[in-house]
Amino acid sequence: MTGAQTTPSEPAESPERGRGSGIALLVIASCQLMVVLDITIVNIALPHIQTSLGFSTENLSWVINAYTLTFGGLLLLGGRLGDILGRRRVFIFGVLLFVFASLLGGLSQESWQLLAARALQGVGGAIASPTALSLITTTFREGPERNRAFGVFAAVSAGGSAIGLLAGGLLVEWLDWRWVLFVNVPIGLLIVAATPRYIRESERHPGHFDILGALTSTLGMVLLVYGFIRASEEGWSDTVTVAAFAAAVVFLALFILIEQRSRQPITPLWMFRDRNRAGVYAMMLSLAAAMFGMFFFLTLFVQNILGFSPLRAGLAFLPVSVIIAIGAGFASQLLPKWGPKPFMAVGAILAAVGLGWLTLTDVDSTYLGSILGPMLVFGFGMGLQFVSLTLMAVSGVESQEAGAASGILNATQQVGGSLGLSVLVTVFGTASRNEATDQVAKFMAEATPAQQLEFRRTGQLPAPWSDQVLASGISSSFIVAAIFAVVAALIALIVIQVRPDDLKRLQGGGAMPLAQSEPEDAAVNVADADAREGRPPQG
Repeated sequence: MTGAQTTPSEPAESPERGRGSGIALLVIASCQLMVVLDITIVNIALPHIQTSLGFSTENLSWVINAYTLTFGGLLLLGGRLGDILGRRRVFIFGVLLFVFASLLGGLSQESWQLLAARALQGVGGAIASPTALSLITTTFREGPERNRAFGVFAAVSAGGSAIGLLAGGLLVEWLDWRWVLFVNVPIGLLIVAATPRYIRESERHPGHFDILGALTSTLGMVLLVYGFIRASEEGWSDTVTVAAFAAAVVFLALFILIEQRSRQPITPLWMFRDRNRAGVYAMMLSLAAAMFGMFFFLTLFVQNILGFSPLRAGLAFLPVSVIIAIGAGFASQLLPKWGPKPFMAVGAILAAVGLGWLTLTDVDSTYLGSILGPMLVFGFGMGLQFVSLTLMAVSGVESQEAGAASGILNATQQVGGSLGLSVLVTVFGTASRNEATDQVAKFMAEATPAQQLEFRRTGQLPAPWSDQVLASGISSSFIVAAIFAVVAALIALIVIQVRPDDLKRLQGGGAMPLAQSEPEDAAVNVADADAREGRPPQG
């Protein structure tokens, strides 16, 4: 399918342009927050969902995975849709689809209905999220104005997970688990109502939808994540595990071949030729793996070992959101002067320090003494990085490729989180089984006859022996999460090289972005850029 090229409509001039720009940013950031927090908002509601809809313990994890897999797998196509059809209309469609799926999920009466709704939510999020990031490039001028906008967007993206945990705790404790889905409906409808008024439509670029590329990439990533999840449950030698990994390799190899031969791929492979952009994508992959793991395992720790209620557990993560926002604001103010590399490196090191500190947690740990400090160190480091990573990912990208560039960045975050979490769950399972062997021996030596009889009947260790098993597995997982952050720090120090032109753009002294150029000049610039990068001419 080919989209027709149209001239972008000019925004109405208004003396209140500053206020209009602020509302536009609020609309874009609200969409991103809604999409990102939905990854974690259901975490605290999972026990209630299990009881209400009759999920088995094994299948309950798919309430999370059904969303993250479709979200991460289709982000690349979502970015391209906005480039071809117009970002504002695609943004509105994605939000409406997300709202509709949220309503269906809240009304679910069977487990399969909820899983289908969660997958459809992921599709809507995959369409809306990369388009939201692209809209920043067409709504705000390059330089300080866009830096501030990216700072807000990055803070929302980084803090959304923690905010989701807080919101989930509030909604589950005060209302019902279904409201973790229903809450998206009024928010999404407000976003849809405000978008046409405060956000202008972008130029539509001729092209086609790389459906085959989207299918192979999505299937490959789904199978890869499923392989890790299956390995954590059944082991690495399991036939289905091996088959899932083999199929993932085949589909991802096909995806690369298709993208190499496609005239307008959903993933322009030439973007990876830039060492900075490739380094940013690799950093996001590693950092997302660490961040998803931290929230997942700390949620288990504070509820199962510290005994926090859903509301108290949500409140426990509120400081993370605040410190991420502080770090993002700090970085966005100083980026034009110092450049992004120092914030990338220092931020990754702080994240590694925070995760390394969390490896010391055990059954005797407390929230104030053992959890809050490392969370704040980790959160400030992540706030520093997300602004820098977002700016570097789209720096120097032509207007018609902005959706693809932001789609890749979002995809690496979601896929990195899913892959990293599955790896960490595998580490957790191995460490827990090893610790369980020791704890069973201690239990049999110390337990009363009644406790031993109950253990033989259920196979489940009671507290405090079970707490030791859980704490050991979580501590081991944080070791690997810290390694992910160290890898990101090494990439920042070795791979990233900030050029004078990059600093000039951050300071607002670079060339006018294509989105604000005349169409005739833009066509010439695109052709020149194609020739420089060795791409086929567009059109």
